[in-house]
Amino acid sequence: MKLGTVRLAGAERVAVAVDDEADAHVLLLDAGLTVGGLITDWAAARPAVERAVGQAATRADQQVAVSELEWLPPVTRPGKVICIALNNSANVDRIMSGPKHPAAFTKPASSLLGHGQPIRLKKEYGRVHPEPELAVVIGTGGTDITTDAAPGHVFGYTIINDLTSPTMRAEDTFHYRAIHPKSDGSEGIEYVDTWVSYPGRYKGTDGFGPIGPWIATADSVPDPHALTVSCLHQGRLVTQDSTANLMHKVADVISFMSSYMTLEPGDI
Repeated sequence: MKLGTVRLAGAERVAVAVDDEADAHVLLLDAGLTVGGLITDWAAARPAVERAVGQAATRADQQVAVSELEWLPPVTRPGKVICIALNNSANVDRIMSGPKHPAAFTKPASSLLGHGQPIRLKKEYGRVHPEPELAVVIGTGGTDITTDAAPGHVFGYTIINDLTSPTMRAEDTFHYRAIHPKSDGSEGIEYVDTWVSYPGRYKGTDGFGPIGPWIATADSVPDPHALTVSCLHQGRLVTQDSTANLMHKVADVISFMSSYMTLEPGDI
């Protein structure tokens, strides 16, 4: 099953794909329902959604043309968007040194942008490039989740373009002398030559997270590590990779991050 969020006549509505193609018509669920709300109580909500989709599949009057819809982020205000840095095959040979565990940063919900919406770039942003990624939507929250249990915490999968500005990254990088306790354990301090970059602007600017349109429920994606992720610009293929090449797998990331941050339904 595929679910998304759209705006129609000024109101947010949950859109559900009527068929596998999902490129012509969708079913809109009753006003007041949200994808976030459905995720929170999916076990109870799913049978009713499935019945509605089954009825709509044979009734054109219950279907809405995709061309009439304005897409919003599928989860409009996730509690957090956790991103894993340098995790695909393009980076394997370029990483000179770094941690063996997943290194994370977060994007604010305000950076997310619905499918098909214009990405508005200001000259102050400098160079901006795309980074298309598999996105995992948490269904059941938790802390200290084991790797074996992690797949059971996944509601579904979507796609996100982690737009990044190398220009702003360079502007927000510090080279300075960090103060540390003396490494030999004696009294006093020592200075350590350090580089630090803060991703608030270069990863979290408004519009730097185009996402969706659909969340495919976990049961419809047999293997999240057998997917092709690609990015096209004006019909030209910019980048393409397979999720098979992710250095840190979905279950490993969920388990690792949940030992530091409580994961909640709707988190990405």
